[in-house]
Amino acid sequence: MKKKKMIGIICIILIVVFFTLFKVIKIQDVVYKYFYPIKYEAYVYKYSKMYGVDPLLIFSIIKAESNFNEKVVSSSGAVGLMQIMESTAEEIAEDLDIKYVKGETLYDPELNIMIGVNYYTRLIKAYNNDSSIALAAYNAGIGNVDDWIENEVIKDDGSDLENIPFNETNNYVRKTLRNYKIYKELYK
Repeated sequence: MKKKKMIGIICIILIVVFFTLFKVIKIQDVVYKYFYPIKYEAYVYKYSKMYGVDPLLIFSIIKAESNFNEKVVSSSGAVGLMQIMESTAEEIAEDLDIKYVKGETLYDPELNIMIGVNYYTRLIKAYNNDSSIALAAYNAGIGNVDDWIENEVIKDDGSDLENIPFNETNNYVRKTLRNYKIYKELYK
């Protein structure tokens, strides 16, 4: 009788431990999804599909750039969710033949995401489909990245991005790629 009682207690303990672990894992996902949200998904999915880029990468860029704050302005003047510079917005709007008005327009989430995704996919094409180098150019500018490649500071295949000379850009690329990995794990 003692043996059966002991087996019963062990079974109850194992069941409690199993359900506790199950709940902890689910809570962990909820916590991670709070810090790595999917916001503005209609626009992100629409323009990611239109321009042929993984939407989870775009969420990762938005997370790194603005942490989903559509009203943020950087010290260099980049605006909105994807931190677009006015000059970039004007150029892309002209190429796409869309109406663009300086100032408040870039705070509009849809326009900001459309321009940001378009610009990022242009960078991917410019750098032979290397998303890491495109991220470096998104942050530091095309001129800087071209100079780094030309002067062999970094390779044009993105294999040595740890050599990016701007700390901000180096950290940005790492952070965005880390975000992307987390987004892929959370939102498979």
